[in-house]
Amino acid sequence: MTGRPRRLAGILVCLLTATFVLAVDARVIHKERSLYQTILVEKLGSTVCLKFSARRNQRNQSCIDQHRPREMVFAYTRMMMASLLLNPSPERILVVGLGGGTLPTALVQVYGDAVVDAVEIDPAVVAVAERFFGFVSGERLRVHVGDARAFVKRAVGNGESYDLVMLDAFNSDYIPEHLMTQEFLLETRSLLTENGALAANTFASSRLYDHESATYADVFGPFFNLRLPESSNRVILAARPPLPGLLQLQRRAAELDERLRPYGVDIRSYPKRLLSKIDWDTAARVLTDQYSPANLLREP
Repeated sequence: MTGRPRRLAGILVCLLTATFVLAVDARVIHKERSLYQTILVEKLGSTVCLKFSARRNQRNQSCIDQHRPREMVFAYTRMMMASLLLNPSPERILVVGLGGGTLPTALVQVYGDAVVDAVEIDPAVVAVAERFFGFVSGERLRVHVGDARAFVKRAVGNGESYDLVMLDAFNSDYIPEHLMTQEFLLETRSLLTENGALAANTFASSRLYDHESATYADVFGPFFNLRLPESSNRVILAARPPLPGLLQLQRRAAELDERLRPYGVDIRSYPKRLLSKIDWDTAARVLTDQYSPANLLREP
């Protein structure tokens, strides 16, 4: 992605990002400085949003409409549910990054017998999710406060496995660099069951795009990209088994449609949007623990 296409994509990101920023008349209902970041909760009408910075142009991390609490406000959270097309019957699920708790909450509601482990490094985020976003942990939705890299390494050592892994760990800038490397993804892949799937929330356009893509391809082989016109995010979908074909994806979407409709997820529209075409520079260097200059490459 070079030259004019990259510039146009960058403009699109800026325009779309603006739609996720609360209007200037939004009311700050909570602000605190945690060990890791500034946490803001803002309210506009019935919508409550979480962001991890005091900058006015900072992206919202999570939002909830108090009148329709199940409905997923952001396109990217709905897009993450496309991972169910790769494994429609997960029993053990790992979610990295809590935010307001939208994804783990929806998953335990959709799958009544599933157990979800949610990993969040910042205990203040957990408290905010519980206080302002209706997040409730329990026997089937277990919260682990700590670094996701350490959690995954420990889980591998303990022989744990997951049918579905969702990577949604963002700080105020982007994904922490140690959660983007080949070594981390290899450890995460080893947690997947034989039918396991993984979804990763990333940006649709950035200077990291080629490197991220090359890294996921190195670890997982072919993967799906999912983009929607209304979102500046892309979701990477990878799996342990070979990727399913269009007919299988459409069949699974039809089976999931009724369960996901209360969350605003148009799952039937996703199969034709899942693209495995290589759209990155294949010569881009793979991100590793020794080479992960995310601080230089994350800007669009």
